[in-house]
Amino acid sequence: MFRAPLIIAIALIIAFAGGVLSALSMLNASVGFGAIEVAGWRAFPAAQMASADPYAKAHRAKGGRLLYGSAEGLQFTALRDAEGLTLTGTCSYRMSGRTPTTRLWTLYAADAEGNPLNAGPELPTAKNSQTVLRRRDGSFDIVISRTAKAGNWLAIPDTGAFQLVLTLLDTPAAASTGLSGLSMPVIEQIGCGQ
Repeated sequence: MFRAPLIIAIALIIAFAGGVLSALSMLNASVGFGAIEVAGWRAFPAAQMASADPYAKAHRAKGGRLLYGSAEGLQFTALRDAEGLTLTGTCSYRMSGRTPTTRLWTLYAADAEGNPLNAGPELPTAKNSQTVLRRRDGSFDIVISRTAKAGNWLAIPDTGAFQLVLTLLDTPAAASTGLSGLSMPVIEQIGCGQ
């Protein structure tokens, strides 16, 4: 007598739990569809539009992050260096080259959730286009390391994996017409345990 309702209840519990777990795993796995990748830097320009797919909208709501409009800016993240190795706080890196045309850009190191890393008080944990030292041709080098370096130095803590977040503000790269032919800075490992 109680066998059929018990089987139905168990089936409903399994279906409900499976649906919730699959939705959460999808939200944690991706910002949405339509990613672009340039020289190891990844951005999701479609996630910033009102017509974004439901997973992108849910990811944005879950993270509580403000995304820029298509004419305002674009955020790129890099999880690996030029050799394809995961960025880690025990190694030092050189980011060199140029950014796409933009009025202002910012750079900082973040954890897997996108929260800025704190390397300690009084240390430079972020860079921007107004404070970076450049060569005559407009290119630059930024050393990302836990130990102080001369020139442009971005301090990171001695942690595990991290990501670099490069935000371009007021850039034609944010428009769909500006996505082709982007030149992004290259991230090279220059040593570990230093």
